[in-house]
Amino acid sequence: MDMRIGADFLDELKAIVGERLSTASAVREHHGHDESFHPPHPPDVVVFPNTTEEVSAIVTACFRHRVPVIPFGTGTGIEGQVTAVEGGVCIDLSRMDRILAVHSADMDCVVEAGVTRKRLNEHLRDTGLFFPVDPGADASLGGMAATRASGTNAVRYGTMRDNVLALTAVMADGTVIHTGRRARKSSTGYDVTHLLIGSEGTLGVITELTLRLHPVPEAIAAAVVSFTALGDAVDTVVATIQSAVPIARIELLDEVQMDAVNRYSGTDYPPRPTLFLEFNGTTASVQEQTKIVKAISADHGGGDFHWALRPEERNRLWQARHDAYYAAKALKPGFDGWTTDICVPISRLTACIMETKREIEESGLTAPLVGHVGVGNFHLIILTDPDKTDDMGKARRLHERLVRRALDMEGTCSGEHGIGLGKLAFMAAEHGPALDVMRAVKRALDPKRIMNPGKIIAD
Repeated sequence: MDMRIGADFLDELKAIVGERLSTASAVREHHGHDESFHPPHPPDVVVFPNTTEEVSAIVTACFRHRVPVIPFGTGTGIEGQVTAVEGGVCIDLSRMDRILAVHSADMDCVVEAGVTRKRLNEHLRDTGLFFPVDPGADASLGGMAATRASGTNAVRYGTMRDNVLALTAVMADGTVIHTGRRARKSSTGYDVTHLLIGSEGTLGVITELTLRLHPVPEAIAAAVVSFTALGDAVDTVVATIQSAVPIARIELLDEVQMDAVNRYSGTDYPPRPTLFLEFNGTTASVQEQTKIVKAISADHGGGDFHWALRPEERNRLWQARHDAYYAAKALKPGFDGWTTDICVPISRLTACIMETKREIEESGLTAPLVGHVGVGNFHLIILTDPDKTDDMGKARRLHERLVRRALDMEGTCSGEHGIGLGKLAFMAAEHGPALDVMRAVKRALDPKRIMNPGKIIAD
């Protein structure tokens, strides 16, 4: 093994975590990549702490020896956030998976960073509460906070930014800090909680989270509706949002993605541009919402609504949506999947999607389109043949034009995937001089540049 850290340092780590440390090639390789196409970069060593105190001791040792630190949740990111581009110590937080407290009366809970979103909701099943943020994978809540994750519920319930009340984090020198309180609002000092949300491990290691919970709605109804033209489906979304319908979910899948979903999940939806919808609230409010949206859909050429009312039916529908990435990759076995996302103001959504769709067709590539369109966010899964070098060039050009288009429309280069390695090149164009403020924060909080180096801010 090509070690870039010394035996004395390894002994220091072993004194902290005992046998919960590995330098095995297979373990290092597993922790050196995520679900993205970015090349893997394994760390030198992987440690598995059980407590915040152990994380603090590990980071303190890394700070003293100037060794990079890379936090790892479940490895389900898609912008290369966990790749150890400079080697170092990967801190796998999966063993820190305790649900520490549920305050039902206050509708919040405290969890360790390794708890996954599905496990939390299973734990909450009998409380009448749930946690709404739902990225496609069963990601860890610490990783979701670190990447400012989102999902299908964002149009109604917001993103991780809106649902984290407080954090416990280990900073670059090993100091443990607690940001925020359980109170629903505060005007005391800098908002350090939201500074760490979306920081991708470049400022500190999140070890505990206090999360906002929501009541399970009295009535839930899901539906699927297809359209002949993609533009009509998007216009239906825009009109629904502009009509202030408090819809819980409104997801777009183009005809390529719908074909992939049918093949992968065994569904039989028409292979046309399609909206997946969900309505939450009281029985009366759900009826009112559905009446409005059905009328909007009909005005734009939408077909019949196919309903999923029982929990098992809704779960199957949304699992098919969450499996969109794997369904898209299954269209062309052996191909690589370049997954990207952007977000634009809702009034620019139709123009952005239609221009993107035109460029996909011109490129000759297969690139299913899917999105959380209720908040102006959509994704491409660009499939490339690893044996055709020109495919990657085409994909890169398609990706760059997509991002530039979003920025020209006053949007962002990433609505929810984060920056990692994949969006580094666009940070200056999006943020301008504000990027220098980010650099100043990074230098102040991570003076030895050990916290997940090479991510968010290019050195």
